Amino acid sequence: MARVLAVTNQKGGVGKTTTAVNLGASLAVNQKRTLLIDLDPQGNASTGVGATAPAEGRSIYDVLIGDLKITEVVQKTEVASLEVVPSSADLAGAEVELVGMLAREKRLAGALRDAVEGYDYVLIDCPPSLGLLTVNALTAADAMLVPLQCEYYALEGLARLFRTADLIREALNPQLGVAGIVLTMVDMRNNLAQQVALEVRKHFPQYVFETTIPRNVRLSEAPSHGKPILLYDVHSRGALSYLDLAREFLGREGTS
Repeated sequence: MARVLAVTNQKGGVGKTTTAVNLGASLAVNQKRTLLIDLDPQGNASTGVGATAPAEGRSIYDVLIGDLKITEVVQKTEVASLEVVPSSADLAGAEVELVGMLAREKRLAGALRDAVEGYDYVLIDCPPSLGLLTVNALTAADAMLVPLQCEYYALEGLARLFRTADLIREALNPQLGVAGIVLTMVDMRNNLAQQVALEVRKHFPQYVFETTIPRNVRLSEAPSHGKPILLYDVHSRGALSYLDLAREFLGREGTS
């Protein structure tokens, strides 16, 4: 059975989608069968791996709202062992449509039940909010993976996210764990970045990965070419950092 990870942070612009895409690709090149689910209406994870625009009725929206199975909407990517379930513009209205549905918080969990056998890891790229889509992801996940930018409000946002996770455990998914916190967009020449990194490691020592993701121009360029950084520039600092992160992650999981 696959291990399901919700890549989540309610703040936008923290490297969440970049981490979902590039950690997914890095796990795939480490011979792990990986599925990336784009649960963000913006669809950046889909374009970031070069997914074609889904035909009508062939996106994660149609899995959540309709009767399609995840296996019916999966697309292959250029990275062997990495597949994607694309988002679509329809997903923007999904939260409203889900409100009236039975077991609305468990739609994704139910859909994943029959899909995870073919993969080692499922990464869910969540929207930058704590709405019903993110609640669906956290309810379906074994653990959450939290990208965290080294900035002033980082700890405050992290505290809110952990409180939400506690509520999910109490009401919907008692098994929800924390796979780790990834420090992103790190520039250690910046005093504030150093201070925030120290504070996060002080408060959450058991969760923070040693590997950090630097600010890197090539990482920023790769999505516009529809490629994970490993296909765009494998020798860049960004690519090497995500490969290191995948190795550290697999070491923690005991599956390296």
